[in-house]
Order: sequence, then C-alpha cells, then structure tokens
Amino acid sequence: MQSFLEEVVKEVWEKHSSHEHIVFVLPSKRAGTFLKNAIAKSADSTFFAPEIYSVETFIEQISGLSYASNTQQLFILYNTYLKETSQEKDSFYSFSNWAQTLLQDFNEIDRYLVDAKKLFSNLAAIQEVTHWSLQKEKTKMMEDYLRFWNNLESLYENFNSALLNIGLGHQGLVYRKAHSELENYLENNPKKFFVFIGFNALNTAETKIIQHILDHANSDIYWDIDSYFLEDPIHDAGFFLRQHLKTWPYLKENALKGVSSYYLGDKQINVVGVPKNVSQAKYTAHLLEQIHGAKASDLKRTAVVLGDESLLNPVLNSIPECIESVNVTMGYPLNKIPLASLFDQFLNLYINRNEQGWFYQNILSFLAHPYVHVLLGNGENNEKGESIEEVIKNKNWVYISTDHIKQVEKGGAVAATLLFHEQTPTPKEILEHCLQIIAALKDKLHDTKDALSLEYLYRYFNLFNQLSDLVEKYEFITDLKSLLGLYRELLSSETLDFQGEPLEGLQVMGMLESRNLDFETVIITSVNEGILPSGKSNNSFIPFDLKVQLGLPTFKEKDAVYTYHFYRLLQRAKNIYILYNTEPDVLEGGERSRLINQLLTDEKRSSIINESVASPSISPKRHTLESIEKDESLLELIKGHAVKGFSPTSLSNYVRNPIDFYKRNLLGIDDVLEVEETIAANTFGTIVHDTLEDLYTPFLGDILTEEMLVEAKTKVAELVKKHFAKTYLDGDISRGKNLIAFNVVLRYIENFINLEIADVKKHQIKIIGLEANLKISLDIPEVGFPVNLKGKLDRIDEVDGVLRIIDYKTGSVERNQLEIVDGVSITSDYKFSKAFQLLCYATMYASDYPEALMEAGIISFKKLSSGVMKFATKDKAGNGAKKETKIGKETLSLFYTELTALITEICNIKVPFEEKEV
Repeated sequence: MQSFLEEVVKEVWEKHSSHEHIVFVLPSKRAGTFLKNAIAKSADSTFFAPEIYSVETFIEQISGLSYASNTQQLFILYNTYLKETSQEKDSFYSFSNWAQTLLQDFNEIDRYLVDAKKLFSNLAAIQEVTHWSLQKEKTKMMEDYLRFWNNLESLYENFNSALLNIGLGHQGLVYRKAHSELENYLENNPKKFFVFIGFNALNTAETKIIQHILDHANSDIYWDIDSYFLEDPIHDAGFFLRQHLKTWPYLKENALKGVSSYYLGDKQINVVGVPKNVSQAKYTAHLLEQIHGAKASDLKRTAVVLGDESLLNPVLNSIPECIESVNVTMGYPLNKIPLASLFDQFLNLYINRNEQGWFYQNILSFLAHPYVHVLLGNGENNEKGESIEEVIKNKNWVYISTDHIKQVEKGGAVAATLLFHEQTPTPKEILEHCLQIIAALKDKLHDTKDALSLEYLYRYFNLFNQLSDLVEKYEFITDLKSLLGLYRELLSSETLDFQGEPLEGLQVMGMLESRNLDFETVIITSVNEGILPSGKSNNSFIPFDLKVQLGLPTFKEKDAVYTYHFYRLLQRAKNIYILYNTEPDVLEGGERSRLINQLLTDEKRSSIINESVASPSISPKRHTLESIEKDESLLELIKGHAVKGFSPTSLSNYVRNPIDFYKRNLLGIDDVLEVEETIAANTFGTIVHDTLEDLYTPFLGDILTEEMLVEAKTKVAELVKKHFAKTYLDGDISRGKNLIAFNVVLRYIENFINLEIADVKKHQIKIIGLEANLKISLDIPEVGFPVNLKGKLDRIDEVDGVLRIIDYKTGSVERNQLEIVDGVSITSDYKFSKAFQLLCYATMYASDYPEALMEAGIISFKKLSSGVMKFATKDKAGNGAKKETKIGKETLSLFYTELTALITEICNIKVPFEEKEV
C-alpha cells in the first residue's frame, strides 16, 4: 500500500514536469524528511529538489522575524512588566510562576488574530463584575488586583513591541506578522507553486494565510483524512475538516484532495490493558520481539507512538537487543537527565544553608550523586583515605561548614574549591561555579569515553551559558531561589534531541511527530483519560465563555486534535496495538481513554478488535527459611568466638534467631554507620551507664548514706554533659530533640538517685562492684575446644546482707519476662532473654563465690517506680503462684545444664544455623 505522502508526490509529479519551483508545506519537519524520501523513491533521473518546509518555518520566512526562545520571552516580559507596573512588583521568582500562562495566552491571541483591545477590555470587565464588594469603597488589594487586569493590554502591546524591536517574536506574533506580510511575500515569489499537505486543525492565522495563497497564487492542498470520519457528522476526527468545508470558499468550489477510504479495510486491532507504565514498556518490548521473530524487515514499517512521552526512557531500555536500529523522533526532556538533579541539588545547597552550615543530610545526598562521585572519585581524600561521607558519619557532624570539608580533604581540596564555597554565591557567581563543574566533569568523562554523558554535558554547558548571558543582561535575578525557579522552568521546556538515521529501523515517536506518517504496525501506549486526550486542563487567564465568543480554542478543540491524530494512525495501519494503563492514577492518567470506548462501540470495527489484559507473569516467591550448613572454616570462626567468650547478648541473639548470631556475632556484620541526628537508643543507654559508673565509683566498698547520694546528685548535670560529648562526638545537644534527650537522661538519673535515697532510709545498701568485667571457662566435654563465658555486670551490691546482681536497662522491661515457671526451658523462648542474661551473670559471679546465695534483677529506667524487678522461679503459671527470688546452687545447676546444651548446639558442626520466624 502506498503511504499518504507517496500518493501526494505521485499526483504532484504527474502535473509538473520540473520541480524546483514547488514549495511543499507540511505540519512538521519530520513529515518533511519522509516526503524527501518519497520524492527520492519516485525519481528516475536527477533533478533539483523542491523546497520543503514545516508550517512554522514557512510562516517564519513570510514574517521576516525569528522565533524567540521561551527564556528570552520570559526575561523580556518581566522587563516590560517592571516598566509597566507602578504598584508593588512581584519578584522574578513569583512572576515566573504565572508568566508562562500569560505568555501562552498572548501566543493564542496572536495566532488566532484576536482583537486584543476587545479581549482585554472584556477580561477587565469580567474581573470587575466578579470581584464586587458590599463596601462602597474598594480595598487596596481589590484596586491592585483590578489594576493588574486593566494593565494587561498595555503589557501585551509593549511586550510585542520589545520583541519586534530586536527582530524576534513569540510564535503568535510571528504568525500575526506573517499574515500582514503575506502580500509582499507572494509578490516576491510569483513563480512558486505551493502545495499544502496533511493539515487538520489550523489556527486563524494559518487558515487565512493558506486560504489567501490558495486564492491568489498557484497552489494546491491535500488533506490526510478518511472519508469514514468526514461523512460522520459527529466524529471528532473529522471535526476540523467539516468546519473548513463550511467556511472556506476555496473548498466550496474545489473538491477535497487526499481523502482516502482505508479505515474500513482489512486490519487487526488489539486493545491491551497493562498495569502501570513500566509494564507497558516491557509489553511493547515483547511485541517488538514477536514482530522481529516473525519477520525482521517488518520493523522498518513499525512505529511505537508514546502517548505519555515520559515513557521514552523505559521503552528505550526495554527494546530487545536483537533490534539493531532504532530511530527516536522526539526530544528527551532535560529534566529527566541525571545532570538535572546535580545542579538542582547544588543550587539547593546554598539556598538551604543557614548560619550553622549545611545540614548533613543535604551534604550526604549531594555527595551520593553519581556525577559528584565522578568528580571526587580519584582518591583525593585525606591522609587516612577516608571519604567525606565516612568522616561526617564517624564524627557525627550534624551541621557542616566549608572548614569541615577542608579539614577532611587536606591535600587535593577538590570539593572545597569546586563545590563547597565559604561565601554564599550570587546568581552570576553560582552560574560560573556550574560552568566550572561542567569543565571538570568534561575532563573526567573524556577519560571514560562516555559519549552520551558528554552529550548531556554539552547541552547543559549551552544552557548555563545562555543563563549567564541573560543574568548579565537583565539584573532582576538577584537571589538563588529565583535562579532555581528559572532553571527548573527552562528544564521543563528544553529537550536533548537525538540524532539518528530517520528512515532506518524501528521508529519511536510522540503523537504529534506521527503527523502525515504511515506505518503497517503501530503500537500506541498510555491511551488513558488525561493523557489521550489530555482532558479539560484550563491553563489560561481567559475564561471559557470569552474564548468561545472570540474564536479561541478550548479543550473541545484540543480533544478533537488528539482524536484526529489517533484515528489517522489507524487509517492505513494493518496491525494496531493500543495499550492503556489498567491502574488509574490521578498523576499518570485516569481510566482507559474514551477513544478506546469509541472504537469498541463502532459497529463497523468492533468485530475486528481483540480485547485483553496483559500482566507480568509472577511466580510467587515463597520465603524459605535460611539454613547455613557448618563447615570447617565456619567452625574455626565459632572456636575463635568461644575462646574470646560468648556474651549473654550474643547467646540471646542465637536464641532469637541463629542467623542473626551468625551474621552479627560471627561475621561481624553490624548496622550501617550513620550520622545520629537525634540520639539513638544505644547511645542513650551508653550515656546512662557511663554516668552512673562515674557517680557510684567513689562509693565502692562503702555503705550508701543519704548525704553521699545528695552530694552525688549535684554532679549529675556535669557528668551527663561530659558523657554526651564523649559518646555523641561532635553532635549538637543544644537544641531540638537532642536537648530533650539530654534532659531526659538528667531526669532518669536524678529520679534513680531519689529512689536510692528513699531505699537507704529503710535498708542498708553496700556497693560491691560496678561495671565488673567477668569471664569464666566452661567445662563442656562434648565440645572439643575451650569455651568461655564473658560479660560486663552493671552493679553488684548487698542489701541487708543479701547479695544482688543488678543490670540497668534504658528500654522497657516487664516482670513476666523475668519469671520462669518450673520445667520451662529458658533457652527456648526469646521472651525470657533478659532472665537468661541475669542467670549468665549469676553463673559467672558464682564461679568465684560458690557458696553465695544471691538475687538478680533489672532496673528499667522507663519503669523506675517498679524498683528492682527480680528474677524469680514459679511453681505454676497464672495467679497464686509461689515465687522464689533467691538464686542458689540448684537453680544455677539447672541453668548450667541448659547453657551448656545451647553452646554445644552452636559448636556442633552437624547442626546448621536455621533461621527462625521473628
């Protein structure tokens, strides 16, 4: 089957013997490339090629103006706004938030040749009526608001004049200028033959220009539409052409050219629901693999049309390796490139810096950026070889200054000179810094021969040079926040254009790039409401009714544009795959598009449509509990640990989950080192333990008195501060949660001493030991190597002659965790881990004092009012049980049997480490 462009070329060639005087005008540059290819195919001899223009380039040529970039328009508009406005002016940052909408409206006004005076007077009148008040006099805010609407006409006129003075125009202004310059253009080009191809929705300027050329010059026009849509009085795909037929005198006298009847021909339409965006990319890859497998040459006549252009990256990454050539016909948004976040974070570093310096999370996030790794990745660290991140974590810096960075770097100082500057830079200076970063990155990337990253870098180099010129020329970017706003605004509209062989291999494009192009196989993604069509977004200052009255486009026309593009893709295609997201999401588009529903309700086409839902094949992964067999090398690790000494905590880890014991206690895999922005639980506990040790050390061997404890209480604040500095390193405790934590520790220890004071009034308490390091050798015949048990006991005292072993806990402890029912194994349930630890300490202490009858207990600082919660054995579970708190030889003997059985299991090479459900 011939494509639309091939049919047009054939017909035009039959009318003209020579071709250099022909001017082809198409909706897009892309269509122009395919037209050249169609001309080349039809040629049987050498000839001068005709002129081929996209409509925008053609209009630009007529007008004599050049298009101003979006950034230029924004700066010139703000400059005009400053001159126009006598009242309080918005900063550039605030202005840029609403200026894009205003630019869009100015553009529409000119493209549709609207009488600006009439529009702005109506607009001001509408606002006057809308914002009325019961008060006779208007408030200052109301007056300023209405003055803004009344000044819009003057702002519009002066903005356009400012652009015209430098030979530039926004798109609408170029179109309006072209409309007024058309007579001159035709006089200067009397021998040209104009051919307009494949137009559909036209703005007023385009309509009048094309009609004038059709009426007054040698010309022709070809429409790319199927008669099926044209003859249906309500089908949106033919909406614009039916309007043209009614209103264009030329079309009333001349038959429509280019109308085809392919839509009802033989084709296969597949409507496939796929969950989420990445699955659509993967399903597209699956379809392409099938096409390649069936007939690889068919890929040359295949197009992937992305309804949502943000799918480009996942689609490109999913294309099967067997497909050798892919041509991308769309720009990749600059804000999707990794470099975008580098400069965004860099600007934010200085925007969010306060008098203390940079917050550590901002610095760590910035240092984690892959391009910062490239910059700092050549070992340019301090003498110990530690990275900046490691030093920040080790020294617990919450706020970081340039001096900190210099202190870490010492030698190379790349970070301090390139990234972390002492003074907060001005917008001009920070743009210079950005260009220096790009230059440094370029040198590093040259060595890696990373061509794509260098291309990204070059695009950003141009962007920052453009920004530098504008900031130099216009002095209203005075703060970094405005610069960041402008940077983000620029990124949202700028693209990195791919260069490739446009006529080779698989074509990947957006919906607008598909105009006039025909493919045998078409895969359209994201056909969801809010994407195709884009819905009723009304990003404009002009109300709906006023738009209708003045002939400006509304969402109705926008919907009709997308309906036309969608159906035009289906006209000549044989195999069509329409993919939609089955998971409605407000941000990514809603339910499946009305375009799909319209297709399914079309009686003439519904019979050839296959509906299906595709989802990734999910093989449920059952969580199998980990099991690690012991071998000789693992047994060596266990031997080493046994000689060093099992601690009560490590044995508790084994009871809880043997895999935890294996990873943490044998392999030494501990938690990741992090900056403690607020004091962690283990740091909190360390400070409490160390402070109590310092307070009670002078009382060793003495009987506690009220006077001693009252005096100790006066030293609490000083000692807590000292231990915070020692344990929390350079962490700040002068504010926020850390200040609260400091006061909580103070209160804990003061309350504990108050309880002790109350106790010494009733009992005689003698301190025997503090933070005692205990270690004993265990005699276990089944284990063929030495085994030790070790631990640090917080406190040993004597109360009224009864020996007590005390363990401090800053966490919460319940009494039932310390009470064991006779016959219940203490090593089988992690719930009794604290009781297990107490008996370990009692066993170690009893090895030196075998005749001692003792008690063991825990003081929980979260439950100080409970006093010492003692270990006890009970004769039965539940209420009414008899409790025994004294720990004698019998209790220790029973525990020793369980302890040695547990250690024997750990050391047995035949018993693997089996994971437990925690």
